[in-house]
Amino acid sequence: MFIERYMTPPRRVFAAFAIHAFAMGNVFPRLPAVRDAMGVGEGALGLALIGGPVGTLLALTFIAPHLERFGYRRALFLLIPLQAALYALAVHAPTPLLFFLALIPTGLCVGSVEAVINVECDRVEHAAGFRIMNRAHAFWSFGFFGAGFFGAALGHLGISPQLHLALVVPVVAAGMFLFVRGFRPAPDRYETPPVAAPRIALPSGPILMLVAITLSAMLLEGASSDWGAIYMQSEFASGAFIAGLAVAVAALAQALARFFADAFITRFSPVRVARVLLSLLLAGCLLVVFSPHWLLSLAGFGLMGVGSSAIFPMAVSAAAQRTDRPAALNVASLAQFSFVVFLLGPPLLGLVAEDFGLRTAYGVGLPLVALSLVASGALARR
Repeated sequence: MFIERYMTPPRRVFAAFAIHAFAMGNVFPRLPAVRDAMGVGEGALGLALIGGPVGTLLALTFIAPHLERFGYRRALFLLIPLQAALYALAVHAPTPLLFFLALIPTGLCVGSVEAVINVECDRVEHAAGFRIMNRAHAFWSFGFFGAGFFGAALGHLGISPQLHLALVVPVVAAGMFLFVRGFRPAPDRYETPPVAAPRIALPSGPILMLVAITLSAMLLEGASSDWGAIYMQSEFASGAFIAGLAVAVAALAQALARFFADAFITRFSPVRVARVLLSLLLAGCLLVVFSPHWLLSLAGFGLMGVGSSAIFPMAVSAAAQRTDRPAALNVASLAQFSFVVFLLGPPLLGLVAEDFGLRTAYGVGLPLVALSLVASGALARR
């Protein structure tokens, strides 16, 4: 079969990232419709959205250290289609409490898949002898862009979130069958002695510095997906398509930047690239906070997409390459604590938006960008 011959190990990793993002990303452009159907404001919706982060953090804390024993291939083929199906069920929830509870199992799937694909990407990168981490995350963003555009288009056509998310399930299953079915886990990067996996993947001191670098990018990336569509509707009274474009534009800009980031990182070093990206993130956040027109806001979301593009992938590479502990443990501890901001931060911004508006909520990210700039030197090789 042509597709099977074409799918090298790096390409299968790219496909897994893209399909995973598409499976989880379709809900975000439909959040205005979900909120309106429940008849609640940003604060209640934000608290309900915490269900996903709760599940993800539980997965990263208790499940990720044991996934290799379960089997990466089995985990991918079970959990990626399952998360699409669970999102399709979640949007039927009539109240914020039920939406919160329905999102917990989706988060369990998301956290487990994140741990698998990031470690697998690092192993394939090592075996191939060239960087693929940022390109892999670029395909994640391409998948999220596809989800944002697909959701915007179906919202514009008047298709309900329930039908929309149900249609995503067979698309995800078909994608896994066509592009990932030949997946075989790569060998570990390092020969490490077996150690008992801790129930909580606590970060070491160097991992905490990497967490500090990722904070602003994780918060503003999550805020773009969680609140971008609602921001466009509340600030500019835009329709469903323009609102959904905020999610899609941020993801597309992020994808394009990630796709070409590896060459720049190799030429200019991770520290220099990180500082440029964080400066663009700052500019995009300022645009979203002060923009008088929806086109300028879309530009701001695009700049935030570029600015957040390679920060987390670079931190993942730095964590996976450390030899003080197993790579899976270092990646899980980085992801666990970075995802506290990425997953819990954006939903909690709904409480700020409820009282002060979404512009102020996005402004919360500005001091975190400053912190990330200060800590960016930790990406240098030691």
